[in-house]
Amino acid sequence: MNFKRIALVLSLVVFFMALQPLSGPVSVSGEVDTVIAGLDTVWELAWGPNGKLYMTERRGNLLAWDGSSVKKIAELPVVERGESGLMGMALDPKFTENSQAYACFTTRTEAGLENVVERFRLSGEEISERKRILGGMNASSIHDGCRLGFGPEGKLLVTMGDSARGSLAQDPGSLNGKVLRIEKDGSIPADNPIAGSPVFTLGHRNPQGLDVRPGTGEIYVSEHGPAANDEINRLLPGRNYGWPEVGGTTATEEYEPALWDWTPTIAPAGISFFGSETLYLATLKESRLHKLTLNESGEIIDDEVVLEGYGRLRAVTTGPDGECLYLSTSNRDGRGRPLEGDDRVLRYCPE
Repeated sequence: MNFKRIALVLSLVVFFMALQPLSGPVSVSGEVDTVIAGLDTVWELAWGPNGKLYMTERRGNLLAWDGSSVKKIAELPVVERGESGLMGMALDPKFTENSQAYACFTTRTEAGLENVVERFRLSGEEISERKRILGGMNASSIHDGCRLGFGPEGKLLVTMGDSARGSLAQDPGSLNGKVLRIEKDGSIPADNPIAGSPVFTLGHRNPQGLDVRPGTGEIYVSEHGPAANDEINRLLPGRNYGWPEVGGTTATEEYEPALWDWTPTIAPAGISFFGSETLYLATLKESRLHKLTLNESGEIIDDEVVLEGYGRLRAVTTGPDGECLYLSTSNRDGRGRPLEGDDRVLRYCPE
């Protein structure tokens, strides 16, 4: 029996099912409503301490919502080709003091497409003092990664896909297929696992979700597999997560296994902790929101679908009141079937 062929067929079935017309929004568990509509491929959501919700649109727009209206703050010079463009964004943990924010996006160089990380000052309704703090990552129309977040020590974490070249994930000389860890100015932390290198972990295919477990400082990522083995991984400094040699939860001496995996694939995107024992996961191809339950040791012990019917879900973040989640749809990204009002930001309040 050809298990690889069976997995591929099942994955294609799920993909084409996701492209069928939707019968309408359905909340499986909890309350949901649309808070913003008329957007285009919202890639990232980030709440500011000023009560504003900042958003990136893949075509290059940086937006802010004050609870009543959306304003465009800036249009960054990105190359939107397939999955590339303006992707991840993170606000400095000391944003109230320094107004600094970070973005990961695709640009064009003489050598071709490149993913870069910029720092800029975000004050009022404009940005200033743009500075590139990290570059040299290959970009592609697929597998760009580019999710940003801050680790427990205040270091900036950058997920980077393999740019559709699996061998780069195991190449110590490449920044692709890695999770990177840098200081706020782009310099290399002295306690990184590889001296003089921003590489924190390696062996990743396309990590698109990133969050830190409250109370523990443990870093979790979601990751796209090929025709099998979409993953949730818990990052350990310097460890190799196996792509393209191995995948899924199978443990080996050389490679770190995933905490959880899915076959057929679901295309996991953003993740957000909701307390220390609940992790929410947005999915693109499957178009559902998952509630993952963890035990005290941080292992995943249950997987429940709690929301579906809105199409492709990209970003998810916990709201400032800690009681509701905010999600973005990605139905205008070239792979979805846009509904009226897409793309949108949803507020989901669990039961």
